[in-house]
Amino acid sequence: MTTCVFVQIRCKPGTTYCVAEDIARREIHSELYSTSGEYDLILKIYIPEDKDISKFINDELLCVPNIERSLTTMTFRVF
Repeated sequence: MTTCVFVQIRCKPGTTYCVAEDIARREIHSELYSTSGEYDLILKIYIPEDKDISKFINDELLCVPNIERSLTTMTFRVF
């Protein structure tokens, strides 16, 4: 079983495409989109049940250079 998590990412100015390419190379996401508004990217990640969610995000995602801020939304139920 997995946990579906959405992570919004704010990048340092002018680095959005580089950040997106780095994330894509890591192959940790299900979907990755550029967005308008407060955040530059949003990605959907399925995290294995046996993994600590915050550690996984910190170790696998937030180590990407030029990420300024993130907002993680956990999901609980599919309708």
